[in-house]
Amino acid sequence: MEETLKAFHFSDVANLFPGSLVPILITLTLSFLIGLEREEHSNPSYYNFGGVRTFPIIGLCGYLIASLTGNQPLALGVGVLVLGALLWLSYRKKLELSPSAGMTSEVSGLFTFLMGALLAHGALWEATTLTVLVLLLLELKTGLESLARKLPPAEIFTFTRFLLISAVILPIVPDQDYTFLHFNPFHTWLIVVGISSLSYAAYVLSYILGSSRSILLSAILGGIYSSTSTTVVLAKRSKEEKTSQLFSGAIIVASGFMYFRLVVLLSIFNWNLARQLLIPFSVLGVLFTTIGALWMNFGKKKNLRLHSTPIKGKNPLELQAALIFAVLFSVMSILTVLTLKYLGAMGMYGLSFLSGLTDVDPFVMSLTQSAGAIVTEETALRGIIIASASNNVMKGIYAAIWGGESVRKNCSLVFIGLALLSLMTLFFV
Repeated sequence: MEETLKAFHFSDVANLFPGSLVPILITLTLSFLIGLEREEHSNPSYYNFGGVRTFPIIGLCGYLIASLTGNQPLALGVGVLVLGALLWLSYRKKLELSPSAGMTSEVSGLFTFLMGALLAHGALWEATTLTVLVLLLLELKTGLESLARKLPPAEIFTFTRFLLISAVILPIVPDQDYTFLHFNPFHTWLIVVGISSLSYAAYVLSYILGSSRSILLSAILGGIYSSTSTTVVLAKRSKEEKTSQLFSGAIIVASGFMYFRLVVLLSIFNWNLARQLLIPFSVLGVLFTTIGALWMNFGKKKNLRLHSTPIKGKNPLELQAALIFAVLFSVMSILTVLTLKYLGAMGMYGLSFLSGLTDVDPFVMSLTQSAGAIVTEETALRGIIIASASNNVMKGIYAAIWGGESVRKNCSLVFIGLALLSLMTLFFV
């Protein structure tokens, strides 16, 4: 008796049930979740289509038709047409009672039918994933509608440009090195897509949050977008608002998030470099942000809100902006190769310092592609550190030029001190 019990496994229990039980139960569960969501958002005072009973029945009908007809799409198409006719009658009833009625429930019913058919063909993962996405879209109705109202109409066209540079242009760019300079067009455009995506995320968030965001949050978004341009804008605002201490702290916070931005970009394009700079740059980012936030606390509380975005620059998804960055990246990549060939590592460090005086991203990204092949990893790491420190010095100069007297005295000195501190990371790589 004991030997019989030991030989009886859970798989034997599963074999007692038909193999189609699992997809049927999944169909019932997923359909029920859709019906429950529609039931919770129904308005008792108006006509509503479907609920916790109708949607499971629709899902099971889709499963049944697909199971009976197998791989015959015509029969499934007839089922879709019959259901579509019933859904159209339901929607017409809605329009008679309320001319502005939507058809989300009817479309959800059609999806439920097709989801059941998909499960009948064994696509459990696909059906579950699609259902989760549909439930998220249904539940996030308020947030998505609010987002649509806050984003300017032009931004929809701008996102189309993102699809252009990423899904249309990128796949057709040749992926091979040209000449002794090791110029790779695909890698160049891939980096353009990565940089543009990260900057655009901050760009969109600035529109979503609008004038309700604090200066601290504006500094964070500015650091993700471009800490250099944010420094110039906040320095000018400090002179207008006459709250230089508050804006000085915000400028330092933006520079702190420059390090977090660099860590993210390095992680995407060269994990070996990111792994070695993760701790030093994270420490610098936390240090800069903390100093800046504490500095801001001594500012006037009544001025903690901005009424216009500090991120004023070209939309990072503008094709012109993408092309400019691609050219800058290509130039920095070529200069890196030529500098190493004729001037060696010391010339490379000089180029690192000069690159930090403008936009540090093209130079850093060029090092992610050449490290280990053209440039040693140690030289690349030191070049990135020098460029980031140089960029901080330049931001201190910008703050002195565009900011008020207090910004000129305090913020500039702090930037020089922080730049020297960031150079100390050279001893840890």
